[in-house]
Amino acid sequence: MQTTPSYLARNEFLIRRLHSLSGLVPVGAYMCVHLLTNASVLDSSATFQRAVHQIHSLGNLLPLVEWVFIFIPILFHGVIGVVIIRGGLPNYGSYKYTSNLRYTLQRATGMIAFVFIVWHVFHMHGWFHFEAWKTNVAEPLRGAQFSPYNAASSLGVAMAGVVYPLLYATGILSCVYHLANGIWTMGITWGVWVSPAAQKRADHVCIAFGIALAVVGLSALGGAVRLANDEGRRDDAEKVEARMWKAKTDSGEVDLDAGDHKRAEHLRKHTAPK
Repeated sequence: MQTTPSYLARNEFLIRRLHSLSGLVPVGAYMCVHLLTNASVLDSSATFQRAVHQIHSLGNLLPLVEWVFIFIPILFHGVIGVVIIRGGLPNYGSYKYTSNLRYTLQRATGMIAFVFIVWHVFHMHGWFHFEAWKTNVAEPLRGAQFSPYNAASSLGVAMAGVVYPLLYATGILSCVYHLANGIWTMGITWGVWVSPAAQKRADHVCIAFGIALAVVGLSALGGAVRLANDEGRRDDAEKVEARMWKAKTDSGEVDLDAGDHKRAEHLRKHTAPK
């Protein structure tokens, strides 16, 4: 009796290439931008606040942009990755040990990265922007810790302790390896580098890219940990952030009466005359 192939089997060629492409654009590209933005905290709290404001200046369009260009592609890449992992095993009889080690690490870091990203979004943003959800669910579970209106100081609070920096270091390194090695395998999948010599050159480029991105990511984490461990630095960050947002409200760029009462309370607290 002949069985009908599954949808995945019938469209395996297309799905695998969409999975490969989504890992580079937009997921990989966004990760690079995200780490570079976070690393701006090393310059100053004001620099980081300006970078965050540029993102959140999209206003009501921001959730749409996040879901269409970030969250849905990440979910697609992650879910299809799990499907691929469940149906594939390393073949030690046909490939060199290093290739199989990379094969295994690619899948292991992919799983770690997917879990990390889901948790990271909850930890910093609470998944959803509904006030009732944030107040009654996310915040009691130590989620929704990041505030775009006091970016550096809230980042410092979120990274307090030892456990969170260790979790973030593991997640960042897993994401970086998965992207850098994924670019190398993507080049083979798409026929960009097929000869041994071309693959070796691409290997060197991907290793250099991975090391550079890991340095950026861990440096950003170091900046956040420094804020977490320095109460005075965090207090200074809050004052800088409040002054920046006060200037924007005075210019009319931001309306304190638009419904964000927490933001209004924060700004008035730190900019009221003494």
